[in-house]
Amino acid sequence: MSDTQSLIENRPPSVASLFLERVEATPDREAYRYPVPPASGEGPDDWGSYTWQQAADRVFAIAAGLMALGVRPEERVGIASSTRVEWVLSDLGILCAGAATTTVYPSTNEEETLFILADSESRVLIAENDEQVAKVRAHRAELPELAHVVLLDGEPASGAGDPEGWVLTFEELQRRGREHLERHPEAVKQTVSALRADQLATLIYTSGTTGRPKGVRLPHDCWSYMAKAIAQSGLVTTDDVQYLWLPLAHVFGKVLTAGQIELGHVTAVDGRVDKIIENLPVVQPTYMAGVPRIFEKVYNGIAAKAKAGGAAKYKIFQWAAGVAREYAKVTQENFRRTGTASAPAGLRAKHAVADRLVYAQIREAFGGNLRACVSGSAALAPEIGYFFAGAGVHILEGYGLTESSAASFVNPGEAYRTGTVGKPFPGTEVRIAEDGEVLLRGPGIMEGYNGLPEKTAEVLEEDGWFHTGDIGELSDDGYLRITDRKKDLIKTSGGKYIAPAEVENSFKALCPYVSNILVHGADRNFCTALIALDEPSLQAWADEQEDLKGRPYEEVVTSEQVRTLIAGYVDELNSGLQRWETVKKFRVLPRDLDIEHGELTPSLKLKRPVVEREFQHLIEEMYEGTRAA
Repeated sequence: MSDTQSLIENRPPSVASLFLERVEATPDREAYRYPVPPASGEGPDDWGSYTWQQAADRVFAIAAGLMALGVRPEERVGIASSTRVEWVLSDLGILCAGAATTTVYPSTNEEETLFILADSESRVLIAENDEQVAKVRAHRAELPELAHVVLLDGEPASGAGDPEGWVLTFEELQRRGREHLERHPEAVKQTVSALRADQLATLIYTSGTTGRPKGVRLPHDCWSYMAKAIAQSGLVTTDDVQYLWLPLAHVFGKVLTAGQIELGHVTAVDGRVDKIIENLPVVQPTYMAGVPRIFEKVYNGIAAKAKAGGAAKYKIFQWAAGVAREYAKVTQENFRRTGTASAPAGLRAKHAVADRLVYAQIREAFGGNLRACVSGSAALAPEIGYFFAGAGVHILEGYGLTESSAASFVNPGEAYRTGTVGKPFPGTEVRIAEDGEVLLRGPGIMEGYNGLPEKTAEVLEEDGWFHTGDIGELSDDGYLRITDRKKDLIKTSGGKYIAPAEVENSFKALCPYVSNILVHGADRNFCTALIALDEPSLQAWADEQEDLKGRPYEEVVTSEQVRTLIAGYVDELNSGLQRWETVKKFRVLPRDLDIEHGELTPSLKLKRPVVEREFQHLIEEMYEGTRAA
């Protein structure tokens, strides 16, 4: 048995155990940083921090407070909050109390929030603010198990008619916990030591692109395994600084907290997406994780800024972008063949010039210390990945699902290959089914869907193989490439199969104004596309056009000039596609797609059925006069 296998196979039963080990090993080392808004309400945030011991003091108080409220092992405690340090501390408190965390996005609507809390039979809800409390306040009768709500910010609303003690503040929970620990000083440690690997730790409800969300049951062992596997991947070190902004209600954000506990590095926590650009130079992270939409927005922003600088500046950017992609492709291929990321002298010279003119500024915008980014949740357009790789911002794509605890594959450091999701984590098995579906087996796989044995049986075989629903290809040396969702493959009326995600990603790499695109063509005789544009980028372009300058976005996006602009990019897209893949017609949407309209999941995945239903009239308009299969 290798050292890697030994460390993973001899893992402790829970992340709660790992947390106690971490606190004992490095009590005075910095663990978490968090933003502190200025007292005046103006100016940049200050940043506070906790050592591991200071974090543990709060975690123990939260855990004991939950015990004092009557929460017992494996009972569920919900968290409805944005990403912030209190989320991390609350989650650890729940785990150290032996309970299980039910995650709820703060953006989840009232109906779905009630469904999740009722289906999980959550006993306590830790709510960020009164807006989250209001979702459940009027529906207490529908939530008979929900005994208490803990409010992170502010005071309980006066005159709300709540039963006495139903809502308490975060400080009150911790005060009760400290009192409990005075009477039972070993309560938390004893509870943690009694945890079993197969006990429920987390219920994460898949946001799903169709139907009711399903509660994915992830036992303690999933997170303990993930913590060890991340450490053994070699991608993260004890000296790293992580910038964590991803939603912690999502499995991708959650798994990052497990890896950090095992390694003991610093994590700066702030989920405000609008603060990312401001925070990066302050935090100066060495690594961070993100979803493709963030990298697409950064790329589009850089391209739009260059275009706004005039023809000469935009020409330099286009040249530098081409050099970056060529350099990345050549060096990655040479590394694959020889183990050295080399490039010909002429290309190195061009790359050095482009670095001074363009790339250095991009790296500085990421804080200047960034060693690598990890991208997951959806496919990153390869041409965008190659651009950043050539610019020295290394985006390592990974792959996993809620059902596999997020991280099943990741690209291995220097040996990463853009366009793939890398190799499986130690201890995770993979095989490709006859129809191309990716199957996984290993310690990170879920126990099943909460209360849905039939749904569980549809995807989880008795011998442990999990059907991901994704279509993929494995290289001879074990790199996985995901080509599409099995259910999203399009078959035209001519019998041709098309992977819409590949076409969509190609367009995102070409057009700096696109935000979202949906390619349609199932049972049709040609493909069409619905295209949503990025408002800031398009507005910047419009302000340079004499006849559009100063006009509101609603007028700009519906103008003939914009249609002509996008048509040029569609023509460029089609020139690189097979005939049956080409987009024959398209419509520019009057607004961007968003979570609020139910068109994107909270992790920014496209809900195809919702978008197609919402804009069915535009789709039918494009196929007028043609015959469906």
